[in-house]
Amino acid sequence: MGDEIKVVAQNKKARHDYYIEETYEAGIVLTGTEIKSIRAGKVNLKDSFARIKNGEVFLMNMHVSPYEQGNRFNHDPLRTRKLLLHKREINKLIGLTKEKGYALIPLKIYLKRGLAKIDLAVAKGKKLYDKREAMKKRDAQREIERAFRERQKL
Repeated sequence: MGDEIKVVAQNKKARHDYYIEETYEAGIVLTGTEIKSIRAGKVNLKDSFARIKNGEVFLMNMHVSPYEQGNRFNHDPLRTRKLLLHKREINKLIGLTKEKGYALIPLKIYLKRGLAKIDLAVAKGKKLYDKREAMKKRDAQREIERAFRERQKL
């Protein structure tokens, strides 16, 4: 009962476009209507990314739809949101992102004990031929599993 996690949104494109090196759990600073929209599942992580400015981590381009009953208290859907991490984690991320080709990409947003959390990944971009290779491997694995199931039926 203690650590019930409800996944609200996932960034499926991230695993296709990047090699995931490590992941971190971070809290998000939100307004009242934003957390209500997130609990309703009205959030999109598709083109979002994180940046480090002045020793703080900020999430850019995460789209949180305005809350229907929010009226004047609603927010800008694409506003920059601050992420909450420990100082040593931020220092480690600064070191990793200074390396060429590394980016901070959100993988999923979920609710843990009523609080919105985000899985932040240190990722390296894939080249087009890497993506094709991954697709070939996935298709080959599917064919093997299909053939195995057919043999099991006989």
